Order: sequence, then structure tokens, then C-alpha cells
Amino acid sequence: MPEITKSVKFDNIAREWRCKWSDENEKASLDAAQKALDDVLADLSSVEGVNSVQRVVCGGCLDFKVVTKLTAAGFKEWEKAKFAPEEEFLGKLKAIKGISTVETQTYTLEEVKMNKKDIKKAQEKKEKEAPKEEAKPPEDPAKKLKKVLKEGGKRGVEIEGAADMGGLQFFCTSVDEPEGDVELLKKCVEAMNAKSDPGEEERKGGSGHIGKMVFSAGAEHLAVLAYVPEEKQSELVCEEWLEKVLSTQPGHKILSSAKDYCTGTIATNADKGIFPLKIREGLILEANNFLRKKGLFPEDDGDDDDECVFGDDDFPS
Repeated sequence: MPEITKSVKFDNIAREWRCKWSDENEKASLDAAQKALDDVLADLSSVEGVNSVQRVVCGGCLDFKVVTKLTAAGFKEWEKAKFAPEEEFLGKLKAIKGISTVETQTYTLEEVKMNKKDIKKAQEKKEKEAPKEEAKPPEDPAKKLKKVLKEGGKRGVEIEGAADMGGLQFFCTSVDEPEGDVELLKKCVEAMNAKSDPGEEERKGGSGHIGKMVFSAGAEHLAVLAYVPEEKQSELVCEEWLEKVLSTQPGHKILSSAKDYCTGTIATNADKGIFPLKIREGLILEANNFLRKKGLFPEDDGDDDDECVFGDDDFPS
């Protein structure tokens, strides 16, 4: 088999005749070019070694092309015959009004489409040779917990300050570090609620007197925790609050229930467009609206910009 390089081999060679046609006079030059082809098509198709004769017409760039493919051996013999009926055909094209840029070109032309068997082999080889992604080693649990507690302690101070400024009894927000892990989310909120030590260089926690609903997005679900301090439990049932918020989405579960802490999740569902990060802010609004109906959250004055929705971006890092 002839080859251009070791990986580029060929069995067939093509001769292309081409020109530009005009769309004037209702594309009369294109009709004339087709008639010129019809006049020589029988002779062209009879050339020894011809595998195919193809016509290419482009209505955008106004190309008219005739591509004749032969075996490499057949092409050599045709070349000796000056590619007849090439001279006759090109002469007819040049005589047509509206036809321009009459040219020829020679190149190799191979069918490279795979059959089903070869496709399967190629796909299997690709999968076998593809570099395997190494599983990311799990983060050290102690280090992860340290990050969770740090975020919770810091967020507790921020919540205390923001709630005091706004006269809020309840606060709804989201955290990053638990990454949807319900147990870590509870640890994070407990760190928010821990009593501040005045002797510490950096204050932590201090928001145990403020009710909360805290959200944490993971890949598989959105984790949600509701917290109601003892002094507020006569005004708000923790599980009722959580159930109301979770029930706005399918695939929700209540995982634990108590007077102070309740936890639940909403599963990711790509088919229904349910993604933790996508639904999170809407659920924070839902949590606030439930409180508002009970008179536990400031009334909405109609200006959406004043709604108290706090996510990770609302607190400085």
C-alpha cells in the first residue's frame, strides 16, 4: 500500500475538477455546468479503475466540483491518458457565462469510517489506555472537624452581631465546611452556640440564644439543621419548622428530631433539577417566611433587597 508517512497510507487517488458559478439569471451557469457534466459522465464513469464519481455543489460559496476516485494503479493509467474527458469538460465550463475559477486538483481519498466491530475495539482500547484518576484520599477526620468547629465558632460571633443589630430572635444561613455531612453540620452549629470565653484572644460562638436554620450543600444532598433555644420553644416547634421548609422539595427526609435540634436532608435529583446549591437560597427565604407568619421575624416591607438572607458570601472570611 502506498504511504505518505508510516501512519498515512492510501489505496485510492482522486482527481477534482472545480469552478465557481454565479447565481445571476436564476443560476443559469449552474444549470449549464450540470449539462456539461452530463455530456461527459458516461465516458468518465467508464474509465478503468474508477470507484466513484461525486458532485459537490455549495450554494453559499458557489462551488461546483466533480470528484473522481480511482485505485492508485488505475489513476496512473488515467494520468497517461491526460485524465480524459477532462480537457473536454473544462473547455465546456470555461465557455459558460458566469463560470469562473476553473481548476483541478489531485489528492488521496480514503473511506475511514469504522464498522461496528472496529468501533467496539477502538473504544475498549481507549478505555484501557485512559489514565485512571486516582481517588482523592479522604481528609483526616481530626483536621476536618477542626475546620468545621473553626467555621462554626467564627460564624457564631458574626450571627450574634448581625442578629443584635437587627433585633432578630432567629437567623438563617449556610456554611461550607460540613459539605453536606449532617453530623459535622451539627458540630458546626454547636460551635456557633458555644458560650464565648472572654479570656480568649479570638472570640468564638456566643449565639446560643438565637434560633437558627443552617444549610450545608454536599454532592448528594443538602443538609439542613434547625435549632430552637429553650427559651423560644414555647413559641416555635423545631421539627415543625424544619418539616415545613424541607417539604417544599421532593426527596426530603427528617433524620433526627428533638425540642432543640432537628436535622434533615434533601436529595440531589438531576432529573428534576434539584441541586443543593441551586435550591439553598430559596429554602432560606422559606424558613424566614415561616418565622414571619408566627411573628418571630421582621415583616417584609416589600423591598426584596431588605430580606434577611445570609449565605457564605455575606460574611467576611
